[in-house]
Amino acid sequence: MSAWVLGLDVCGCALLAFLLLRRYGDLAKQHRMVLLATLLSWCLCFIIVFTIPLDVSTTIYNQCVIDNHHVVSTTASRSNHTDNSSVLPTESVPKVCNKPWGYIPDGILPVFWRVVYWTSQFLTWLLIPFMQSYARSGAFSISGKIKTALIENAIYYGTYLFIFCSLLIYVAVSPQWHLSWYDLRTIGITAANTWGLFLLVLLLGYGLVEIPRSCWLASCHGHLLAKTYFKVAKLMTEKADAEENLEDVMEDIRGVNETIKYNHPLRKCIDTILKKCPVEYQEKLGRNMDDYEDFDDKRNPCPNKKSLVKLHKQVIYAVQRHNRTQVQWQILLDEAFHLEDVAKNETSSAHQFIHSFPSSQPSGWFSKYIYTPSAEWYWECVLRRWCYRVLAVGLSLMSVAVVWSECTFFSTQPVLSLFAIFIQLAERQYNYLYIQVACFITIIFLCYCVYSTVFRIRVFNYYYLAPHHQTDAYSLQFSGMLFCRLTPPLCLNFLGVIHMDSIISHQQRQQTSYTSIMGSMRVLSFIANGFYIYYPMLIVLLCIATYFSLGTRCLNLLGFQQFMGESDLTSDLVDEGKELIRRERRKRQRSEDGENRRREWREKYETRSRNSYSELRENSTSNDHRRGHSLGRSHREQGDQSELLQDVEPLDFNGDDPQEVEDRRYVGGRYLSTSGSRTRIFDDV
Repeated sequence: MSAWVLGLDVCGCALLAFLLLRRYGDLAKQHRMVLLATLLSWCLCFIIVFTIPLDVSTTIYNQCVIDNHHVVSTTASRSNHTDNSSVLPTESVPKVCNKPWGYIPDGILPVFWRVVYWTSQFLTWLLIPFMQSYARSGAFSISGKIKTALIENAIYYGTYLFIFCSLLIYVAVSPQWHLSWYDLRTIGITAANTWGLFLLVLLLGYGLVEIPRSCWLASCHGHLLAKTYFKVAKLMTEKADAEENLEDVMEDIRGVNETIKYNHPLRKCIDTILKKCPVEYQEKLGRNMDDYEDFDDKRNPCPNKKSLVKLHKQVIYAVQRHNRTQVQWQILLDEAFHLEDVAKNETSSAHQFIHSFPSSQPSGWFSKYIYTPSAEWYWECVLRRWCYRVLAVGLSLMSVAVVWSECTFFSTQPVLSLFAIFIQLAERQYNYLYIQVACFITIIFLCYCVYSTVFRIRVFNYYYLAPHHQTDAYSLQFSGMLFCRLTPPLCLNFLGVIHMDSIISHQQRQQTSYTSIMGSMRVLSFIANGFYIYYPMLIVLLCIATYFSLGTRCLNLLGFQQFMGESDLTSDLVDEGKELIRRERRKRQRSEDGENRRREWREKYETRSRNSYSELRENSTSNDHRRGHSLGRSHREQGDQSELLQDVEPLDFNGDDPQEVEDRRYVGGRYLSTSGSRTRIFDDV
């Protein structure tokens, strides 16, 4: 049973990670090692999240078994003690411990957690930073990419190595510290979790407020349409900037391409750069290289390999950014057209949803029988907004419960954490299904708040997760690195919130297998008793700042355009986006009208062609019948004429010999004209 549960857990997490990678990454074009590292990092984080509820239910069952063992041993000792006395002892009835669904036997989870945890830490601290530099490198060989990655990560790795060696020397010299290898490992885990918890609270404070607010605002079509207009105006600026940047890079490539000819030693590097360019630019650049020219060192100064590496890196970045903005532009246009259609159909009395631009793809059985135009109208214009509002209220209640529990989970007498109260009530009745479901819903909500913030944030063009296969390799790996650093402290914080971490809750009870591999935080008491307990309280301040949009206002003051309803700049951008959408709508309408006219003309022409062809066939059939009657007579007449013509000699109008005419007819295996030369055209004159 345990192998089946863990296998199903791993397969489900791998499938979820693959679907996310397929949505954000380009499986056909990006490097296999980049995709594998990102997939593995995401999958390991999801495995940790989905396995924690099983660990909690298994720990509660083990605690029940331990309690029963103590009850039996205590009853036996009391019975032996009262054999010589007349006082009857009070017997304690052992509890009935039923194995939960998904019970995992002892010894399996600790090994499982060690493999998953240390693999994720190896990825996030060693492998992925190296592969990030490898993917961004513009070198033309594997050895060059590795060399560039090592140089870029020398400071990164050197800093961590210096801190570790300094702490190790301090521990070895100090007489009051007697640390074993287990204690050193615990210090390393604590340092990694502290770094992750610091970032976790920032992301969680934003997500707990922004996710319910986004769901509530999604029910307001006017707000969505205005925000879409705002995005269109901003994306248009970014799209123009990307096109201009690509043109500048292509101009540099054109100059280098004309300088470095075919026999130059660096020509292979130029060919590699040209393969990364768009197809239309490759055709333009290829037309300028039709003529072969010898290379001469003294004629034109040629760029060195270092400058070509830099140019290669610029080409990769410019092409990726240009393709991303083009795809996002089309998607945003479709979204804006759809929202405008919703606004128009809301006042429709026919209750039939009408699209401005119907899809060219044939509708399937779902659209024909279930999601009909009437059902689409009721969903888009009536039901959808209420579903979003109900969902927003539920998420708001969950956010309030999380904030309260994060501020009070250190209190064990009385228990103030709401999630700890729910788990303890289920634990008294040994309702393992409720425990697993409650743990699953809570930790999934926490992970969604954190992970969605990771997917939403954008650090200029340095880090940006764009859907529809438009995320570059660096951003994919950066997200995998963040996931591996945030997930372990997130799960440890969740166990503390439900009072399953004995180190934080200060309770004598069975530890989960996950907390056992983390080691005893009492080695660093100021972190276990201070930072881990009081730092999560800052989530209240972050939630207040997010609710009043302080971060958005600060970015707007710094010059980064953000959507704010009361801002004049936002109103100007909304008006600009509305005009752009109106222009694109007219352009698409003209394109579709022209396509419809061409289709109608093509169908009309094919119909006429078929009718003409049938008439020609009928006429040819009747002519064949008439031709058959006169066939014999014509053959006889042609035979008589041929006999008469055989006896007649050809007339010579040019005065040429018959032998010359015959020679002119066949020269070198080709038949030439029997007419005379052009110089004798006016001989008769």
